Amino acid sequence: MAQLSDDCFAFGGPLLSVEAAQALIAERVAPVGGAERVALTSALGRVLAADLVAPHPLPPFFNSAVDGYAFRHADLAAEGETRLRLAGRVAAGASGGPVPAGAAVRIFTGAPMPPGADTVMMQEDARLEGEVLLLPPGLKRGANARPPGEDVAAGQVALAGGTRLRAPEVGMAAALGFAALEVRPLLRVGVFSTGDELASPGEALGPAQTHDSNRFTLMAMLARLPCAVTDLGILPDDAARTASALHEAAGAQDLLLTSGGVSTGEEDHVRAAIEAGGRLVFWRLAVKPGRPAAMGVVRGTPVVGLPGNPVAAVVTFLHLARPLVLRLAGARPEALARFPAEARFTYRKKQGRREYVRVTLSHDDGVLAADKFAREGAGLLSSLTESHAFAELPEEVTSVAPGHPLAILPFSGIF
Repeated sequence: MAQLSDDCFAFGGPLLSVEAAQALIAERVAPVGGAERVALTSALGRVLAADLVAPHPLPPFFNSAVDGYAFRHADLAAEGETRLRLAGRVAAGASGGPVPAGAAVRIFTGAPMPPGADTVMMQEDARLEGEVLLLPPGLKRGANARPPGEDVAAGQVALAGGTRLRAPEVGMAAALGFAALEVRPLLRVGVFSTGDELASPGEALGPAQTHDSNRFTLMAMLARLPCAVTDLGILPDDAARTASALHEAAGAQDLLLTSGGVSTGEEDHVRAAIEAGGRLVFWRLAVKPGRPAAMGVVRGTPVVGLPGNPVAAVVTFLHLARPLVLRLAGARPEALARFPAEARFTYRKKQGRREYVRVTLSHDDGVLAADKFAREGAGLLSSLTESHAFAELPEEVTSVAPGHPLAILPFSGIF
């Protein structure tokens, strides 16, 4: 379990930049301890607990990279075509004897190079006349052959501790012969929503209620991260019950997320509840949407209070909750994917605050073009379902015009 000191996040500034907030997380939060061994088939998405060192080279032996003919490079004529007699055949999974001088061996992809052979000619570049192989000039020594350790040397760190295991990393571990891996325990994350105005999906709505979406959006986003998520339901607009619920949940979770109730209204109780049970640092992030956000510690467990508006909750999740989850889970930092595009819209913003504008994307004469979504409200879920990305407008930018270069955060890497 995460056990943080009450003052580990202490910060007294008014508005915190995204980078400053993430630096505090990196500097003052330690990963949850422990490790467990899991089968390779269950390792996808987990965080490697320690460096994975290659027990043998990869590939483990000298082999052919193509279907073709293996021979001694020294046997090639200095100029013009070379004629070599065909002296055998080696398939993948088999082995053969040495290649005699002046001879070649038919070989297949992945088959071990016969002793003496050091070069392979692709089959489509050679001609066979009976038992005589005709090779064109110009092939370099070692062409189309893979030496042992070309990919990974024996004793090399193949995967660093803290790596989040994707399909390629699972494949690397398999290639090195690991049937099981030591991984960090899954981070336990509890998710609340707040507010008497909310009802869970499937429940009948009261006259002034709406169905809760944030809880399910956040749990879906957490499902892409190395954690086990617990749905903790909806907290009522009651200070004592909110404080009690956070205190109780903190004893069973490594991280708590809430949405709503972090502003300064009379019915916003999350901030006070964190203060009542531990220490609060109210991070007013310099972002739009999503400025009001609370972060603190209750019973040694970090608590992040996200805004109630759906789009604001997503933006602050990406910049606060996501890096905190990765840090607590023992994973190395992972920057959000960004790629360039050109604006096809006009927009004005305030200086000193980073903004995330919802955009749709298209290709315009080979250029990725971004059009601003027609509506801007932070409560509009349709602005997420009907657009493709966030355009990230830095603090110093005050206006955007058609042709303006943009950094794009695609939803495909977020949701």
